Amino acid sequence: MAIFADRAAAGRELAGLLDREAFADAVVFGIPRGGVVTGAEVARSLGAPLAAVVVRKLGAPSNMEFAIGAIAQEVTVLNPDAVRTSMVTPEQLNFIEDLERVELSRRVRIFAPDQIDLTRRTAVVVDDGVATGATATAACQELRRRGAERVVLAVPVAPARWRPTRGVVDEYICLQPVRDFWAVGQFYTDFTQTTDAEVVELLSHDLRGGSE
Repeated sequence: MAIFADRAAAGRELAGLLDREAFADAVVFGIPRGGVVTGAEVARSLGAPLAAVVVRKLGAPSNMEFAIGAIAQEVTVLNPDAVRTSMVTPEQLNFIEDLERVELSRRVRIFAPDQIDLTRRTAVVVDDGVATGATATAACQELRRRGAERVVLAVPVAPARWRPTRGVVDEYICLQPVRDFWAVGQFYTDFTQTTDAEVVELLSHDLRGGSE
């Protein structure tokens, strides 16, 4: 059942839950690729700078779409239950992580070559949705490691039962918590894959003029 026309529409609706004054010191971090499209609308509404926090899902060998964890530049997040039920060996896990770190490095060079100073600032992490929560968790931990004083995770849709691990975020905002959840894409009419070029284009614009 589609709820949102596309990622940008979801971002505009999500932005309605965030008070601009409460996020005066914020930097909005979209998770590439699709989360940057959603995050751009949030950044525009808040009058905040937009950046990317690059993460990569670690997929199970038998089903790469099933996340057993995720990585960021200095963070590795694993779901022990998912690793166990997928019967992933340590050797397989190391191979998967090494492979994904190659793509992670490529995306960092393209999307986030410079790191923003987050001292005494709020990092608002935005994705187009949460499924297992692995990539969102890795993103939030990475920005906390980089010195963000406050970390907020904001998403348009997620499983109703899902909550961030305690201590990972200071605030969790979900526009549409859904009980019957299968995949993020089921809630979008248009869930076309976002390209590298589209992400670079969005990140190159100063969105701080706001939505007026």
